[in-house]
Amino acid sequence: MRKILHADCDCFYAAVEMRDDPALKEVPLAIGGSADRRGVVATCNYPARHYGVHSAMPTARALRLCPQLKILPPDFNKYRDVSQQIQAIFHELTPWVEPLSLDEAYLDVTEVTRFQGSATWMAQWLKQEALARTGIVISVGVAPNKFLAKIASDWDKPDGLFVIPPDQTESFITDLPVKKLHGVGPATAAKLDSLGIANCADLRAQPLDRLLDQFGKFGQRLHELAQGIDERPVNVSRERKSVSVETTYDRDLPALASCHQALIPLIEKLHERLARHGDPAINKQFIKVRFNDFASTTQETGASGIIDARFHELLESAWHRGERPVRLLGVGVRLLPEQDQRQLTLFQDIDPTGAA
Repeated sequence: MRKILHADCDCFYAAVEMRDDPALKEVPLAIGGSADRRGVVATCNYPARHYGVHSAMPTARALRLCPQLKILPPDFNKYRDVSQQIQAIFHELTPWVEPLSLDEAYLDVTEVTRFQGSATWMAQWLKQEALARTGIVISVGVAPNKFLAKIASDWDKPDGLFVIPPDQTESFITDLPVKKLHGVGPATAAKLDSLGIANCADLRAQPLDRLLDQFGKFGQRLHELAQGIDERPVNVSRERKSVSVETTYDRDLPALASCHQALIPLIEKLHERLARHGDPAINKQFIKVRFNDFASTTQETGASGIIDARFHELLESAWHRGERPVRLLGVGVRLLPEQDQRQLTLFQDIDPTGAA
């Protein structure tokens, strides 16, 4: 039986800004782009959430909901520094740490003997140390697997500590709303609701064949989660699968010609980003287009290295799917899996002449 913690910083970007300027604590605050530049909210504090503001919301809409909302641009260098301090605390407890982003991580503390092996005491220590050393409040969930630990960390926010002991997982899961399950977005939640499935007890009552018929491969995952099954280990080395850059434009790009022009600096930024990552082996290159009605499309093609002209070919194909003004363009590459990269290196190291 594993002991898994999921640690999540409460409204992280906003929390860092409120720590550095206590006057911001009592006012609605959002971190994100400005409304006149089509910005979106990256995160917001709890006073702002009372007005219905939330992450990924267009800043213009956030200001309509809360006219007094204070908006600050993100300072990612500062946030990374604080994140590294918090991650260092995690690693003092266990080497088995899987970061998910700057503000959250899974920890496997199954083999930790400190605190008499109590995962609850470990979670309390993490919260105390993070607050004392960085001034940041974290919420922690404790459970026998990653799926339940993530749900638990969100259960008593802000400043939460929620424990799901192994002998209580059955009762907890039975009443759990299906919309809480990982991977269940609005569309899947609506489909489940149309089938009369509101909680995991309802989901358990469904034959697996029916779930597979209705949801494809995700039906198997729903079946497992409804039983509380999640065998995923905490993964200490996360493989990067893609590298990309994108831009949302202040004004729509009116035609295909202007999109081609805007594509040039994006490709240059992608080359720079790949160089910072050590020019990894590439498997595919792709382009993303979002039109002015918010419809998005992507187009990709196989590639062993970047060919700039191919991005323009992909743009042509993607743009003709909508033939409307464009608000966002993105370019990127899918990376060759690390195992394939190692095999490729092995073959390259072999002397083709067979010489010793």
